[in-house]
Amino acid sequence: MSFFTSLSGLKNAETDLKVIAHNIANAETVGFKKSSVQFADLVATGSATDPRRSPGIGATIAGITQDFVLGPLEQTGRALDLAIDGDGFFALANPFSGDVSYTRNGNFRLTAAGELEDTWGNRLQAYPVDAAGNPTSTTPADVAVPITNAAGVTLANVTINNRGIIIAAFADGSSEPVGQVALATFAAPNGLRQAGQTKWQATGESGAAVFGNPGIGTYGEMISGALERSNVELAEEMISLLTAQRNFQANARAIDTATQISQTVLNLRT
Repeated sequence: MSFFTSLSGLKNAETDLKVIAHNIANAETVGFKKSSVQFADLVATGSATDPRRSPGIGATIAGITQDFVLGPLEQTGRALDLAIDGDGFFALANPFSGDVSYTRNGNFRLTAAGELEDTWGNRLQAYPVDAAGNPTSTTPADVAVPITNAAGVTLANVTINNRGIIIAAFADGSSEPVGQVALATFAAPNGLRQAGQTKWQATGESGAAVFGNPGIGTYGEMISGALERSNVELAEEMISLLTAQRNFQANARAIDTATQISQTVLNLRT
């Protein structure tokens, strides 16, 4: 029994090491959120078992939780770099499948067709607005920035203010709002499924996305010209790494000891 008990400890320590290594590997990834492993003990008892004689049968993984605390904000000075000072997520739509994912990575770019997208070509979702910048719909959609205005003047630049209003400025000095960035929140963000590329997908455990306007309620304000860095603290991860390594070594030593005891019993002579 001691073999299987220590084996569960080895497997858990290995999982812990994998999660810590993943955190360390993404210490410089924009919008990354660190994870941690939660463990639980296993006890096999019956109604007739003396509770004072229950040694337990090892440990198991209760869950791997994500920490969505705000990471440090880095000023970049680039107009299409966005950070959220709050709990919201940017919504991104895949242009081919239409699937929507969510991210804290606000590094966007403008395409030749006037679309705002991330590095992998997913389209930023925003509310359509009127000439005063007020949303005209509660359904987010792809952003469409006009490359020329009504007079045929070429687009000069695009800026986004702290309310998430996307403003197109043209070479003749005119400007017009073209959308407002839609932010999503979730009842249980720890239930979000990691999809890679610092994106998450909604699940039954997270609940459906609830969209809102930047700066209202729990939706954070937009900070233009900044990016949210990873919330991984390398000093904490190094300490956790040493602890996980000690746990692995201790369980391996327990298996080695159990092996020696078993070998001693097998070598007994009558």
